[in-house]
Amino acid sequence: MSQKAKLGTTLAALALAAAALAGCTATAPAAVQTSNDSALTADTDATPTPESTEPETCSGASQVYGDGGGLYWERQGTLRDLGAREFAKGEVTVDEDGTPLAYTVEPGDVEAVIAERLCAWPTLGEMNHVRVIQPGQVLWLTPDPNSPSVPYYSPYDAPAGFQQIPYQQAIESAGAAVDAGDVDRVRAIWNDTLKVMFTNQETIDAVQKVVDSGDLDALRQLFS
Repeated sequence: MSQKAKLGTTLAALALAAAALAGCTATAPAAVQTSNDSALTADTDATPTPESTEPETCSGASQVYGDGGGLYWERQGTLRDLGAREFAKGEVTVDEDGTPLAYTVEPGDVEAVIAERLCAWPTLGEMNHVRVIQPGQVLWLTPDPNSPSVPYYSPYDAPAGFQQIPYQQAIESAGAAVDAGDVDRVRAIWNDTLKVMFTNQETIDAVQKVVDSGDLDALRQLFS
């Protein structure tokens, strides 16, 4: 083969090799693009993060404060109903602004969890003159600061050795009579049993005025 023919053959081989390399180079971007498309599809099909199912909590608790003598009480801070939850599934009665007024205890309810649900300090039982809340009981949540109330465990000026149990039993009996609308029974319990357990004349006079009036709402705050 002549030198010229050899050169032609060599150039043809180089041309074929260049074409092959060009073909490889052209297909590379397509392969990369396919990989990116798969990643985008995976991101699009990803399962969204589920929302939290934890119950809402309060930033602070509303509390009832006394005047120092234990006769007049006022709630400070706003109550809110954050919704039924385990151990606090009872019905909440609200006013026209949606502020909780009363809570009806359900079986299995726990006082501290009820308070948590309502953004209240957990003294609802004591405020309603009971040691332990019971199913069906209506817990009144906000006292009238202009109407007197008596403490559940003992008068604030009770002397050492005060008989707490008879006092509490009388309070609970008066509360049951209030709930039944039996004003005469309430008067009898106060005049015959409870009155002599108090020594502060201001307290005695304030309670006596409510008892004599027969106002069930005011009597409820005193005993129920």
